[in-house]
Amino acid sequence: MEVRDSATRPADRGALATSGSATSAALSRIRLRHLSCFVVVAQERTLARAAERLHLSQPAVSKTLTELERLAGHQLLERGRGGTQLTQAGERFLRYAVDVTRALDSAAAALTADEEPHYPTVAVSALPTAAGGLLARAIIALRERRPHAGIRVRTGHNPELIAALRAGEVDFAVGRIAEPAMMAGISFELLYAESLAVVARPQHRLAVFGRSPVAGPGWRTVSPLALLAYPLVIPGIGTAPRHDVEGFFEAHGIALPPGRTETQSVSLARELTLLSDAVWITPQHAVQADLDSGQLRRLNVTVPGNAEPLGILSSSGVAPTELAQQLMDTLRELS
Repeated sequence: MEVRDSATRPADRGALATSGSATSAALSRIRLRHLSCFVVVAQERTLARAAERLHLSQPAVSKTLTELERLAGHQLLERGRGGTQLTQAGERFLRYAVDVTRALDSAAAALTADEEPHYPTVAVSALPTAAGGLLARAIIALRERRPHAGIRVRTGHNPELIAALRAGEVDFAVGRIAEPAMMAGISFELLYAESLAVVARPQHRLAVFGRSPVAGPGWRTVSPLALLAYPLVIPGIGTAPRHDVEGFFEAHGIALPPGRTETQSVSLARELTLLSDAVWITPQHAVQADLDSGQLRRLNVTVPGNAEPLGILSSSGVAPTELAQQLMDTLRELS
């Protein structure tokens, strides 16, 4: 006796089978050039830069993407004057496209292993304040164990870190947790939480004024209003530390003064503070080494008690390389 699924008639099953076969046939026509082009466009975020990197014309890149979308049966990229942006289907597809292109790169490296020595490399993106603090110490510690390992570091805003991680440009990132929609497929592991520090050079009038013969609790408090008499160096707009700085002044009924310098560059902020009477408000880890060495001094200003979490961002379900794992372990040990 033949038993049939009452919910699906033979004709329906035939149509589904035909549809599935057509889809499989289309997907089987996807070639490496489609994947490579898609990954590069996702990384560069504009067709012009992708075309330059691929040594192709922009129309050729556009044609390859159109072919890929037709074969995939989904729109993978939204194209506009400001560049390209992944659709939800594109974000899902990117994870696997990156795996394929990475596997090919590894295979090519294996074929040339006998011709020249191969040294592992780890790529990491980080917030500027993290790169100049914890990450720098972790790299120094890793160098003692792996002196020939290559380390590539790029800095940027948190959304840029996550975008680079999604595109497979880096092995992991050191940044902050983002909105749930941005964290799809991304794992976050807390390393530490830090609050703001208000610092100046040791010769600064507020640094001298804040001292007393008895250190520690005996330091005289510097009023937030006193900071307004000096050039301020603060984080750039749209960052978590900037939000904390604004909250700090708002809590005292003070508007941000004109003439301030807004920057995400730790090196620029540091030079301005060392060479002038500027007062720098920044996450503490960014200046901890200078505070320990006496290059900068923390002013005795009461800052908000809330602390911003910072940690390791990695692709969910993707095993890190051995070197990336060692660097992450070093970050955990030092945090």
